[in-house]
Amino acid sequence: MATRVLPGRADVEAAARYLAGKVVRTPVLQSPALDALAGAQLLIKAENLQAGGSYKMRGATVAVGRVADAGGGVTGVIAQSTGNHALAVALAARRHGLAAVVVLPVDAPATKIAKAEEAGARVILAGTTVEDRMTVVRELQASTGHVVVDAYDHPDVVAGQGTATLELIEDARPEAIVVPVGGGGGVAGAVLAAAGTGIDVYGVEPVGCDSLARSLEAGRRVAVEPAPTLADGLRPSLVGALPFDIVRDAGVEVVRVDDAAIAEAFRLVLMNLKLLAEPSGAAALAGALQIAARGTHRTIGVLLTGGNIEADLVTRLMSADGRTP
Repeated sequence: MATRVLPGRADVEAAARYLAGKVVRTPVLQSPALDALAGAQLLIKAENLQAGGSYKMRGATVAVGRVADAGGGVTGVIAQSTGNHALAVALAARRHGLAAVVVLPVDAPATKIAKAEEAGARVILAGTTVEDRMTVVRELQASTGHVVVDAYDHPDVVAGQGTATLELIEDARPEAIVVPVGGGGGVAGAVLAAAGTGIDVYGVEPVGCDSLARSLEAGRRVAVEPAPTLADGLRPSLVGALPFDIVRDAGVEVVRVDDAAIAEAFRLVLMNLKLLAEPSGAAALAGALQIAARGTHRTIGVLLTGGNIEADLVTRLMSADGRTP
């Protein structure tokens, strides 16, 4: 079997050039109150302000754009996702006049379903696992001939996600970078962007949704039965094959955070930075606070990956007693 050629930092740099003028170069923000709490300087990359509400717009724009540029009579794209990647693919497809079919879990947040439909996508709900969704994706690919733009196992998607970390490094040069982990595309992109810089990369997974952590411990991909979590975007049952191959030997440490820590991070972001983050994005801050407590890094970059959240969840998370749902 031929050895797969993995993307590298040059691919992230090429993706950044492709994305110039197509996505938002989001700001890096700071809060004295958060710095005091952490005992370190936290540099927050506000990807919740990205078009489509998340950093997924980066990878989707690169991948779908290259499908469109290649021509060949392709009329549409297919994506499976827990929400943000599907929305990003739908928006990117609309830009190029391509059809988009997106497959979401049956328990996907209503806001993410509605936004994908508003972007012009045909939305199909299928099961609760990646395997459920991939079965439908394969059927759709066979029947439509559309190109699959995978949320994790796609080199253009990984390189595109990595441009958020590349910008963070260019703008702030932190000693460490913390990225939430679902299927692993974001943390893999961060590894590529940080290659050769000496910057440490950390992943953050919800407790019980820790396929990457378990996979790194085992030296092979390990599936999990995802536990309930506030972070709906961080619950794939199995880390992507391409992301795992990139991350496996890169010295990445994964920290686990529970719902109480995610909810508190959500409140800290809203009250101190005046930003609305979805729990999956706030998980990065929860992880960064855990890492900062070790006292090993003076500056920590935090990838606040998205801000697509249900209004009723905001209300519950900001309730007076502070309890999680």
